[in-house]
Amino acid sequence: MTAHFIIKNIGNLLMCSEYPVLFKKGQDMSVIPSFANAWLKVSDGLIEDYGSMDKFETKNIHVIDAEGALVLPAFVDCHTHLVFAETRELEFVDRIRGLTYQEISARGGGILNSALKLAAMSEEELFQKSKVRLEYAMNLGTGCIEIKSGYGLSFDQEIKILRVIKRLKEEFEIPIRATFLGAHSYPLEYRNNHQGYLNILVDEMLPYIAEHKLADYCDVFCEQGFFSPEETDLILKAASQYGIKPRIHTNQFTHSGGIGVALKHQAISVDHLEVLDDSEINQLLNVRTIPVGLPAAAFFMNLEYPPARKMIESGLGLAIATDYNPGTSPCPDPTLTFALSCIKMRLLPEEVLTAMTINAACALEFQDIVGSIEKGKLAQLIIAKPGVSLAQIPYGISSNWINRVILGRA
Repeated sequence: MTAHFIIKNIGNLLMCSEYPVLFKKGQDMSVIPSFANAWLKVSDGLIEDYGSMDKFETKNIHVIDAEGALVLPAFVDCHTHLVFAETRELEFVDRIRGLTYQEISARGGGILNSALKLAAMSEEELFQKSKVRLEYAMNLGTGCIEIKSGYGLSFDQEIKILRVIKRLKEEFEIPIRATFLGAHSYPLEYRNNHQGYLNILVDEMLPYIAEHKLADYCDVFCEQGFFSPEETDLILKAASQYGIKPRIHTNQFTHSGGIGVALKHQAISVDHLEVLDDSEINQLLNVRTIPVGLPAAAFFMNLEYPPARKMIESGLGLAIATDYNPGTSPCPDPTLTFALSCIKMRLLPEEVLTAMTINAACALEFQDIVGSIEKGKLAQLIIAKPGVSLAQIPYGISSNWINRVILGRA
């Protein structure tokens, strides 16, 4: 493999610009900067230059022929739970039989089930399993990813997950953000003693995580039956004191109050938003907190989808991610997420490309290095198969449209 090469005969370079591509909102999400009939040069894993094939010259460098195909930035997956022990297909069958997510959780399933399985697995085995999953996601076109903890629910196990994420950061060249989600659910032994678990989160886990630099962000599942707005506020306040920036899972099942807490703490993102009304959309206008939609989770759980069309038409910008996890979105494929965004949330292909590249990069504060094709950014690229248009990516639902994924080297 080489970090120095040229791609020639590019039909269209998508999300390509001479100027920094910024977070896009409203109608601007459908505007994709592009460059037709192009070549693109990569040196040391970075985008060095690009130009028209009318002025193409090459000497002593590896050349890749795109054969007239699209070239676009690799996807940025800004919300995943990739580090987990085992799958939860038996609960999938329970939901087919009619049990709700909340009912499964109340009897010790869901997140609690994943925590039991994770506690029984060694850190090395967890790392090896997670490594395989990450490699699979990269082969599907993911060039940057966020990974949460949250299946530990105890000091030792949450730290174990974060150490695995740290090893993934060290072993893989793609940018990775680590998020501490110890507040994913209350362990069974603390179901009637919330303050006891909150004390562990605030007084034990967060200081250790900050000291050892194990997390970039702190997340909380602010939802009925999980963490209340008041509890969420307490955790995020403590995280901020340690310099760990906030994010929030909220409005997946109810109007949980999480949006107000997120704005109070200037959270980087509010994620899920399957349940979102006009007043909450208005709250999110003109703030820096980024809404993140997770349509694959809504699909897998037969929930309502985030009102993404209304959000964009109201002037909001949003990011979209896979929510890859063992219980509610067991698929890391960005193409499926892309298709669901178009089919179920009525977004244009251009809007989804924006949401899954530059806007998702902004949601991870990686917009200076990934999310668009600009000189100096990482060469995180997807070469489509010849003849594939942007609209064919969601149209094919999960078709094999990718010819080659390039993550720095070719």
